[in-house]
Amino acid sequence: MKNINFKLLCLVALLSLGSCKKDFLQQTNPDANTIANSFKTENDVLLAVNGCYALLRSGNTVGEGSDLWTDQRSDDTGTNDNQSNAGEPFAFNNFSLTPTNSYLYTHWLAMYTVISNCNILLSNIDKVTFAKPATKQQYKAEAEFIRAYIYFSLVRKWGDVPLVTKQLITKEDVAANTFRTPQAAVYTQIVADLKDALSSPLPTTQATGTIGRISLAAVNTLLGQVYLTMATTQDPANKTANLNNALTNLTAAYNAKTFANLKDIPYTDVFDVTKKSTCPELIWQIVNIQGDPIYSSSIAANNQAKGETINSQKSSTGVGNNVTHDLVNDYETGDARGTFSIKFANDATVKDWFVTKFRDVSSGAGKNGYGGNDWILMRYADVILMLAEVNMYLGNTTVAIQYLDMVRDRAGMPTYEVSSLDQNYSSKYPTLKLAILHERRVELAFEHHRLFDLLRSFTTDELVVYFHSKKQADFGSALLSNFTTKDRYYPIPFNETKLDPVKMYQNPGY
Repeated sequence: MKNINFKLLCLVALLSLGSCKKDFLQQTNPDANTIANSFKTENDVLLAVNGCYALLRSGNTVGEGSDLWTDQRSDDTGTNDNQSNAGEPFAFNNFSLTPTNSYLYTHWLAMYTVISNCNILLSNIDKVTFAKPATKQQYKAEAEFIRAYIYFSLVRKWGDVPLVTKQLITKEDVAANTFRTPQAAVYTQIVADLKDALSSPLPTTQATGTIGRISLAAVNTLLGQVYLTMATTQDPANKTANLNNALTNLTAAYNAKTFANLKDIPYTDVFDVTKKSTCPELIWQIVNIQGDPIYSSSIAANNQAKGETINSQKSSTGVGNNVTHDLVNDYETGDARGTFSIKFANDATVKDWFVTKFRDVSSGAGKNGYGGNDWILMRYADVILMLAEVNMYLGNTTVAIQYLDMVRDRAGMPTYEVSSLDQNYSSKYPTLKLAILHERRVELAFEHHRLFDLLRSFTTDELVVYFHSKKQADFGSALLSNFTTKDRYYPIPFNETKLDPVKMYQNPGY
């Protein structure tokens, strides 16, 4: 990340304490004092904060390579090779996951490692004397935000999950925290962390020189999405209250924007590596360094199909990132977002659609494909479409359509009112809810939102009907018929349930 020191504290390698690994339970922790003694100066705390940010870069957490846990679990992309890596990656979009899937376990451990980093920082920050109280508040807010961000991902994927908010020092500490906590309590903690972050002296938006660090706009965006998710998936009695809270926070995020109209920002500018530090649509991103073998982006090169040169100078020998024909068919005629985001590869051995949304063919990236693409975690089109969604649920239909049309206008598409008169459009998206879900799909494609949008928009039974209503021919080798009610959540990894089969109970269907 630009302007963030990527050299982690030595403690980063030690912070798997919160992941409930069996090998940790079988030994004492000789490094506990070393970790505690690492917090002496303000700079020590800054390095720890940077360490929390740096772990987000990984494809095993939420970085650009984390599509296996998100897009490939949805109806947007997939891994058609069911033989590679013993078929384990294919199991995600084939809806044939098992608790012993090693990729899933790696993801679980990596996510809890981030949480452990945040917990250690928050448990030790009071030991340090700060010249300015505001500095301490900001570092604390950043750690709380990252912890909330990770827990929000975990609770949506697994449901009840272990909730740990303090440093775990002994094996007894770990054993005492090896149990799944009900979703409601996890959401309560997420909200508490984000509210605390909102009361801190964070900058309103990403400031020049701090691209990649969170802002109040980012906190409001996440809190608004949390409330929206709670309203549609949690306690029905509090639905209206949660929707109004979502409206408040998303509106605050929207009002923090530094541009006038979304249409003033070309869609291609959002993904232009030469404008990534200046594009006013970006709220929060993981910053990559073009040309750097370690901290560059590989998404442009990895997405490119054999025989193509649109993404990167690096030659490809594979199919790139498979795009389902179901998504290809969801782009409306004339939608420039489709033209920019996907392309049909016409190589002698590769004839299929691949992702072109992320590009860097510059000399700086070179033939090694060391791209400068930032990984965008939050942007204003997402906020605008969530505002459309919230207003739709609250019955503010006119306002919801106004927000929806902001995004369609930027894409050069007709207004919702005009499009609704088209029989093809109205038959595919007969309700405003489905129209917003469609718009989110084509606007935010391959940005790892689709799975969460589906989980938020449909009940478990509705999801089964939704997937089974699609054409199998549009999904390659992945079998839609495998999708059942069990696929609302991931299975708890076997290595976790065996620690305590009662307290670490398995999700239904596994």
